[in-house]
Amino acid sequence: GRVVPISVIKAKDANRPTIYLLNGAGGAEQNADWLNMTRAVDFYANKNVNVVIVQGGAFSYYTDWNTSPNREYLKGPQKWETFMTKELPGPLEDRLQASNKRAVAGMSMSATSALLFAQHNPGFYDAVGSFAGCAATAAPFEYEALRLTVNRGGGQPEQMWGPMGSRQNRYNDALMNSEKLRGTELYISSGNGLPGMTDMPSYYTKQGIDPTVASAGAATLQIEGGIIEAGVNHCTHNFKAKLDSQNIPATYNFRDTGTHSWPGWKEDIRESWPVFERALN
Repeated sequence: GRVVPISVIKAKDANRPTIYLLNGAGGAEQNADWLNMTRAVDFYANKNVNVVIVQGGAFSYYTDWNTSPNREYLKGPQKWETFMTKELPGPLEDRLQASNKRAVAGMSMSATSALLFAQHNPGFYDAVGSFAGCAATAAPFEYEALRLTVNRGGGQPEQMWGPMGSRQNRYNDALMNSEKLRGTELYISSGNGLPGMTDMPSYYTKQGIDPTVASAGAATLQIEGGIIEAGVNHCTHNFKAKLDSQNIPATYNFRDTGTHSWPGWKEDIRESWPVFERALN
């Protein structure tokens, strides 16, 4: 009962794999999506793969909510995981004449979603990309991080997955369910919260941005983005420790610097490709 815009980059040939890219918290609704903020179209154009980007789902975690907040961005039924893993792939991949090989990747909010999609649908995805996200959701710090995100869309995590530590919350904790990723190719990344070259005012003034605007933007990246990415870095190292303890291999990209911002995720598009190519081809 609703229209969901979808952007598609079609492979040159038939019988080719499909990569699903998930947007972050504000997504296309706030013009902060893969199409507006990166050159993903150009990058994948010569890779002979189908790329699908659903241009909706802001602040939803692309999950199935218990109760729709019916506020701001979260209006109407919120059944994103059902849509993106059960309803959409069959008819869309038939239309694209795609193979049965596929990958899913997300950044920030949707890095968690990408891991959960693979865990909830064993064998459906051959590769997963988790770009600067947090696998854990059911511990106090991580549950409150959920709240900070969904609050921006008018919702509460209790409406999404029930109380902290509930059965549904634990089902949607990718750290707890890490064993379900065995056999899937994984690319996992994080900055460390320390400002790098792309977090400095000079990076933006060189692009013609007004120095006052550049300084204000850089300050936001260094403070707000730095704090978020430091938390992401801690969470991602915990995830690596769990996967290592289970002998589940993954390719990691831990950057020496970097805040929670687009330059790192642009890099992840490039750096994740060898992992995806190995799994899909």
